[in-house]
Amino acid sequence: LVQLVESGGGSVQAGGSLRLSCVATGTVYRASYMGWFRQVPGQERQAVAGIYIQGGSTDYIDSAKGRFSIAADNAKNAVTLQMNSLKPEDTGIYYCAAQWGTVGAERLSPTSYSHWGQGTQVTVSS
Repeated sequence: LVQLVESGGGSVQAGGSLRLSCVATGTVYRASYMGWFRQVPGQERQAVAGIYIQGGSTDYIDSAKGRFSIAADNAKNAVTLQMNSLKPEDTGIYYCAAQWGTVGAERLSPTSYSHWGQGTQVTVSS
């Protein structure tokens, strides 16, 4: 059974950094694409970053560009999200998601994903 295990969330002051990790277990096959999504109360789940596992090409939501960096750790079958210069608006529950197979233009849509982590809380205070 494929599971995505997340860690690294926490509370930090504005301007600080956090490093989220998502480790895929229960499969010998690499995901095609993995992403990080943020859920804020009252808002829809929103992609913040994604990465093609083999090719390494990345996607970022505009607000994350220049501050967040997503990377694949193939040795550990994991994906990390380095978040720097955090802002209060980055607060939310961060979910790791993975998809296998063909990756399409809707790769940053939550509906494209078959597997999700349990979420890790990120709180940024001013």
